[in-house]
Amino acid sequence: MTITVRVRRLPHAADLPLPRYESSGAAGLDLLAANDAAIVLAPLARAIVPTGLVMQLPDGHEAQIRPRSGLAARSGVTVLNAPGTIDADYRGEVQVVLVNLSAEPFSVTRGMRIAQLVVAPIARACLVEVDQLDETARAAGGFGSTGVS
Repeated sequence: MTITVRVRRLPHAADLPLPRYESSGAAGLDLLAANDAAIVLAPLARAIVPTGLVMQLPDGHEAQIRPRSGLAARSGVTVLNAPGTIDADYRGEVQVVLVNLSAEPFSVTRGMRIAQLVVAPIARACLVEVDQLDETARAAGGFGSTGVS
C-alpha cells in the first residue's frame, strides 16, 4: 500500500534530501538532522533536533518517530519519547527528541540520519462505559504477570 504525504522543506533544510527508505523492505523513512551547528549531547542529556520538514498526513493516518537501531546499539542514542506521534492535523516542523544514554558525548551533525518515520493508519476509538467487562485467563495480571522468559 502506498499513500501520498505532502511535505514542505523549511529554508534551513533546503539543501538536505527528503527522507527515504534505505532498503526495499524498510518500514521507516530515515529522518535527517537539519541543525546548522553540531549539537553535542553529553551523557544522559537530551536535545530537540530539527528536521526542517513540515508534513501533511492524510486523514486517518499518523506518523511515528522511532529510534534507529544502529544509532542506539552503537552510540547509545535513542528517541526519548519513542514512539513520538505526529498527528494528521499538525503543521509544525517535525523535530526529534534525542537522548544520549551512553557514558560518552555524542555529536549530532547536519544531515545525520537520526530517527525513522513510520506512517500508519489509525483507528478512532469510541469508548463505551459499561458496568462489567468479559473475563480472561490473565485478568488483571500486569507487568511480568506472564513470566520472565
